[in-house]
Amino acid sequence: MKEDLDKIKKRIEDLRQRIRHHDYLYYVLSQPEISDKEYDDLMRQLKELEERYPQFKSDDSPTARVSGGVLEGFKTVEHKEKMLSLDNVYTFEELSQWQERILKVLGKEKIEFVVEHKIDGVSANLTYQKGRLMIGATRGDGSLGEDVTQNIKTIRAIPLILRGKKVPDFIEIRGEVYMERKDFISLNKEREKLGEVLFANPRNAASGSLKLLDTSIVAQRKLNFFAHSLGAYEGVQIKSQWEFLTRLKEWGMRVNPYSCLCKNLKEVIAYCQQWQEKREKIPYDVDGVVVKVNDLLQQKRLGTTLKSPRWAVAYKFPAQQATTEVLKIKVNVGRTGVLTPVAELKPVECGGVIIRHVTLHNFEEMRRLNIKEGDRVLIERAGDVIPKVVKVVESKGKKAFSIPAVCPVCKGKVVKEKEEEVAYRCINSSCPAQLERGLLHFASRQAMDIEGMGEAVVSQLVRLGLVHNFADIYKLTARELARLELFKEKKINNLLSAIQRSKQQPLSRLIYALGIRHVGEKAAYVLAREFKTMDSLISKKKEDFDRIPEVGPIMAESIAEYLSQPQTRRLIEELRKAGLNFKEEVSEVKTGLTGKTVVFTGELKNYTRLEAEDLVRRLGGNVSSSVSKNTDLVVLGENPGSKYEKAKKLGIKIINEEEFLNLIKEK
Repeated sequence: MKEDLDKIKKRIEDLRQRIRHHDYLYYVLSQPEISDKEYDDLMRQLKELEERYPQFKSDDSPTARVSGGVLEGFKTVEHKEKMLSLDNVYTFEELSQWQERILKVLGKEKIEFVVEHKIDGVSANLTYQKGRLMIGATRGDGSLGEDVTQNIKTIRAIPLILRGKKVPDFIEIRGEVYMERKDFISLNKEREKLGEVLFANPRNAASGSLKLLDTSIVAQRKLNFFAHSLGAYEGVQIKSQWEFLTRLKEWGMRVNPYSCLCKNLKEVIAYCQQWQEKREKIPYDVDGVVVKVNDLLQQKRLGTTLKSPRWAVAYKFPAQQATTEVLKIKVNVGRTGVLTPVAELKPVECGGVIIRHVTLHNFEEMRRLNIKEGDRVLIERAGDVIPKVVKVVESKGKKAFSIPAVCPVCKGKVVKEKEEEVAYRCINSSCPAQLERGLLHFASRQAMDIEGMGEAVVSQLVRLGLVHNFADIYKLTARELARLELFKEKKINNLLSAIQRSKQQPLSRLIYALGIRHVGEKAAYVLAREFKTMDSLISKKKEDFDRIPEVGPIMAESIAEYLSQPQTRRLIEELRKAGLNFKEEVSEVKTGLTGKTVVFTGELKNYTRLEAEDLVRRLGGNVSSSVSKNTDLVVLGENPGSKYEKAKKLGIKIINEEEFLNLIKEK
């Protein structure tokens, strides 16, 4: 029996190695040796064996690229080495000036440059330990990004295990997640058929796909990847950028084949001129060329500013311009309710693309441009992708555009966002234009926690006209859910059960789920604790909210405005009839946690993070997502993050999960 299992284990590992080899041939060398069908057959054999013998499953198996489930959300992760942004130059003169600044530091030393396409995609940071992909994260603010590992794993151009024997002990590999034009066009055609909002450009599609919670949808998006930059690393010696790119290929990582090592700035400029002319022939969007000093020691000596390396710069291709006529100005309502003016244009060719409409961003920008229907305008493709109006070249329009007083979609009230100074917003949460996003928020774990109601399900519910507001969720029937794709009896029953369970969520969760502007989880709990019932809450005025210390004037006005809307009152009555819990159970007894601010870090064994946070709140405490000098207590789970180190530095009291459980039992 053991011999048979050994043979099966060997067969599984052999299949994995063969699939990884063919991934390398296809994505890195662009030299496939087998057909798509033969590749699919290998994957099918591996999947069947792993399902039959689950003891041999592995997180780095090619079959693990799609988790098969819906993610709960994205954790924040810290990059070991900061991801900096690049300074831009727009002329060869500016490029020469950049070199002069370098020479002031390096003197007469020989300087080589590496040049690469500046792909218009989404930056990602891949962390490998002992050759295994551990974390895939977005750039974020440069220091902290979002952990999108499960979505990164769906990209077949990214190896789950680095090839070769001389792999680093630890390395951060930076690169660009992008979508080829043909795949972008295909995706938008499919979305158009389904009546879904179209993506503006390939970068927008790649960015949106990387943030999806359903990995199975991400896997269908045909995302691609090029590695281009080095972060922190250990256990390997690398002397130059060109050597790094060479090593990447040896490790099975996909590198842009058009990258080039240049001996001087003259060769750099020639490279830029070449691709400026040929960029339309590249299958992906390129808006410039990245130029880097090749030698890593020279890079270190040149150093960085707070935001950008001094040893690298992006030469941006000139924007392409055209003039045309504004036929009509209309207003779109986004999924957050923001009203965006859009100009419909007389079709014009610009940068190889026919432009028919262009966003005017906001009404303040419209006033700045003084743009009207009938005007002749100059447009350009910013970043070689997104068209924008540069200026009015001939004012032929007679009537100035008026900002709508009511939403053009639902006729709900439109308010101006004071703190943003430019945004006008429809505040009706049941507005069809923002319904999908609102439903996802309503069903999220932090809100009503309706498991199984993810993006794909919500999209179908709205498209089929089964849900028009939050209350319609509670009217869904098994027959209606059977109309959804891949929804069989078990899935239908699970979703209906989750919907039924959500009715018992406390008032604080419901307030947060409604999606009131500026009201987050903490504010929702403050409101629920203060007013205790929904009836009490909706009877209050702005001045009542102003009296609450944790509620500022902007939030108070937003709450009062939302609750005064007739649509809101109707929605609340429908939710009442559906049987939702309109009360918050608040402990009146003072405990050791009353007024204390608690932070959790790491994984808890006995509670989910949300359950533990709810417990703290019920015992009169406050929960924060970050450690500061105002934190009173940090609860430590398994595999704690940077919060633990920060708490130690600040001298904040730290307890483990067992001590936390004892603390709760005492109360």
